Amino acid sequence: MPKPDSLQGALDLLVLKILSRRPRTHGYAIMAAIKEASEDVLRAEEGSLYPALHRMEEAGWIRAEWVMKESGRRARVYELTAAGKKQLAAEESRWQAVTAAVNRVLRTV
Repeated sequence: MPKPDSLQGALDLLVLKILSRRPRTHGYAIMAAIKEASEDVLRAEEGSLYPALHRMEEAGWIRAEWVMKESGRRARVYELTAAGKKQLAAEESRWQAVTAAVNRVLRTV
């Protein structure tokens, strides 16, 4: 049984949405944004997030760049591409359809 904080198919949508609002964000900040925006209900673990970021980069939805932070450490930052904006729209539409269907079942059963 999945944990209640499991993202179960929503990770791409959440990452793309965060990057649409916060371009040039690094992985840890994406994890923190998911946790904060969901009021600690959802958590993206490193073991899920970084493979997803790599897969989205390979798909052309995001691009990554190494930057030097003020602390002198390097960080990999991510931003949406034009293809990523299209994918975000498709993911949002799919999510709306799924949640509407679940709500219909909850009301009728």
